[in-house]
Amino acid sequence: MSEYLEAMDVVISDPAKIGRVAAVSGDGTRMWVHLAAGGTATVTSAGEPLEHKRGAVVLVHDSTIEPLPDEAWPEDSPQQDSTGGELWVGVVKLRHEQVTVVDTGGRFRGVPTNHVEYEPGNTVEGTDSGGVSRVLDLKPLRYVDVVEIDDDVIAGFRREPSGDVGFGDFGGLPEVVARAQELIELPLAHRDQLRAIGAEPIKGVLFTGRPGTGKTMLARIIANVAGATFYEISGPTIFSKWFGESEQILRRIFDDAAARAPSIVFFDEIDSVAGQRNEEAHEESKRVVAQLLTLMDGFTPEKNVTVIAATNRPQDIDVALLRPGRFDWKIDFPLPDRSDRQAILEVSAKRLKTDDPLPHAWAALNSDGWSAAELAAIWKEAALLAVADDRELIMTEDYLVAHARVAAQRSAVAVHLPEEQA
Repeated sequence: MSEYLEAMDVVISDPAKIGRVAAVSGDGTRMWVHLAAGGTATVTSAGEPLEHKRGAVVLVHDSTIEPLPDEAWPEDSPQQDSTGGELWVGVVKLRHEQVTVVDTGGRFRGVPTNHVEYEPGNTVEGTDSGGVSRVLDLKPLRYVDVVEIDDDVIAGFRREPSGDVGFGDFGGLPEVVARAQELIELPLAHRDQLRAIGAEPIKGVLFTGRPGTGKTMLARIIANVAGATFYEISGPTIFSKWFGESEQILRRIFDDAAARAPSIVFFDEIDSVAGQRNEEAHEESKRVVAQLLTLMDGFTPEKNVTVIAATNRPQDIDVALLRPGRFDWKIDFPLPDRSDRQAILEVSAKRLKTDDPLPHAWAALNSDGWSAAELAAIWKEAALLAVADDRELIMTEDYLVAHARVAAQRSAVAVHLPEEQA
């Protein structure tokens, strides 16, 4: 065989071991071989026609080829058809006169349209060179078994009431608290009176402010005081890698909220859930934003549901959510001033065993620029100091040392932050 090919002056491009003949030219002087290791070799004869038939297994050398039995084809090579073309399974997205587009697990393939009967949406098998070879199912392939969105999944977003916690437990920012009561608690408690007047329900309220200023805490307090079912959603909990599941979860949450009204649906860091829809945005994020817009626009007066969203980056929220009828009411949470800081420390001290009186006025004076969360960190440090000293009571020395520790931690973090965030 080798002598026969050498006599015909055979030229082989890109040789690479075992292959399968995929096609032979009309005059038999050229054939194309799919290689088991990947790629294609072209075999050209300058003289007599090549004698290998389509589908034959061959061994390709630098300047010769020789026939092999079918059993010589490697078992671990990609599954192929009788011509050596790698088989794939996918869903038909578009059938054109000459080209068919198939989605094979996120990769779009353009393959030749042939005589096989198939339509967009069919699950098919085929090869790049031959196109669709057969229809496996009339329905589109689901690449994974999507987790069923049942009641247990939705229950995971519901938060239980916080006992007897009320507005008196918030501490500081009285104007913020009063405005939140006016915009959220009052409409939830008196929806029927507002309907009788003919007023449109308040659908969404946006809480803005730096991290740790009490946005989430106040939302929970409002729900508790109003006797409302509370749902808490964040980016990591809502986003799913399965197509369409995030939107389904949102729909189910809003349906559940309407059934358990009065309700509050709270989005924590909504900029991570509903960011600007631009060319750089993830496709799933765009779908979630579109679904949220649809759900908020679908509110009717009888649905006693209010949506609260919190963010420290309002500029990153999709602008469509800020239009009238959506999050068109905004409450800004500033950093607490001196009197606010003292109120926060005094309120939080009531929940702890402490040695009264503690120097709250001094701590408030020496914590300019601190958030409510940073003030709360004082108590965590003080409790650790008390336990380390085998006590069940926070004393003044614990309080002072804890304040110094939190101050030092803030200074260390500020050193490593970019100038605009420090």
